Amino acid sequence: MGVQNTSVRPHSQSRNDGKNHSSRSTRRRYGGVVHDNARHTTRFTVVGNHLAQHEDLSLVAIGLGVHIQSLPTGAQVDIDTLAERFPEGKTRIANALRELETHGYLRRTRVRTDGGRMVTRTVSCNQPGRTGGGEGDPSPRPQPRRAPDKPPRRRALPAVPQPAYPAPDLLQTALGVLSGLRREDPRLLISATDAEHLVPGVAAWLERDLTPEAVHRALTAGLPQEPLHRPAALLAHRLTAQLPPLPPFRTPNDPAARHPLQNCDTCDRAYRAPEPGSCRDCAAG
Repeated sequence: MGVQNTSVRPHSQSRNDGKNHSSRSTRRRYGGVVHDNARHTTRFTVVGNHLAQHEDLSLVAIGLGVHIQSLPTGAQVDIDTLAERFPEGKTRIANALRELETHGYLRRTRVRTDGGRMVTRTVSCNQPGRTGGGEGDPSPRPQPRRAPDKPPRRRALPAVPQPAYPAPDLLQTALGVLSGLRREDPRLLISATDAEHLVPGVAAWLERDLTPEAVHRALTAGLPQEPLHRPAALLAHRLTAQLPPLPPFRTPNDPAARHPLQNCDTCDRAYRAPEPGSCRDCAAG
């Protein structure tokens, strides 16, 4: 019979009592949330985690956003109504509404009712960035704006000669010549813009020692019989193509060089004469 040696240290036993289990699997967590969920079949609202776990919204704004999304269409969500429902007060509720509007969960606009009263209409968006109208949204979808019809581009008039010395009296006389063309032929009625373009060309003719009557005859003689669709273009062409040469040099003692421009007392045309009176055509008539 063997005798047990009491001085020998007993063998240590395994911590797992012979069971090979990982120490990690035996740890128990006592912190953090544990969900005890039941499936909803009635009276529930689907809320996106982008709202429930929003990183920038305050807790009041997140809770208010969830509450507004759970309300039926037509429910009042103004500050006074929400302040009566929740204890946070009007200031915190107003700040929370602005947060939701900034991050796209609310759209608030001012509209006029049929009675003429201005009210605030609030649209709740469960998905920020979505622009389509939701259920019960009375606002029509915006129609694409139609580009206005552009007027036909106006063709530029041909260039006309330019006077060497565009004195105001010379330009005024040239304008008088153009204004009198319609008395000869109603088809030569031109706009003020066209006249402004043609005045220097007529002044260049007058500088070449031509009388206003001579310029008038040159512009109105031999007009075509068909309708004139662009009378100003026709006048610009004649002023350029039929421009007479410069007159010979005259000394200041030449009487013809000293005759000033006069306005005819009968037809109001400009002509050169030593004294006021009637032009040659009116005097002959």
